Amino acid sequence: MPTLPWTAPKDAPAVEEAYVMASRLEVASLRAVPRFFLRSLVAWRQVKAAPGLLGASMVAEPLKRTFWTLSAWDGRSSLYEYARTEPHAGIMRGLRPVMRRTTFVTWTVPAGELPLDWAAARARLLEELAAA
Repeated sequence: MPTLPWTAPKDAPAVEEAYVMASRLEVASLRAVPRFFLRSLVAWRQVKAAPGLLGASMVAEPLKRTFWTLSAWDGRSSLYEYARTEPHAGIMRGLRPVMRRTTFVTWTVPAGELPLDWAAARARLLEELAAA
């Protein structure tokens, strides 16, 4: 299971509270996995330089067609600005036809609790999946 470890920018803003987003992204077929993975690496390069990022990580489970992301931001607006900015926005639009199920959860934590724990993030995502 390839993991891009928690990465925090050197110039991360100093905040008391972090806005956290976790996602579980499921690709519809194994044929689409390489395309998704390559595009996710482009988005990974972008996120590392995104204004307001406090840290991020990604886990790829290609044989399960599942990718997980976890990121912390200085606020909701920074996360949404990243999502609307190219190349991420175009990547999302372009991959929509090959996606099966996506799940997103957000919450806040004291900034002192960063880096985030993957086990807790996965539990939140799986709770959301079960509730849907």
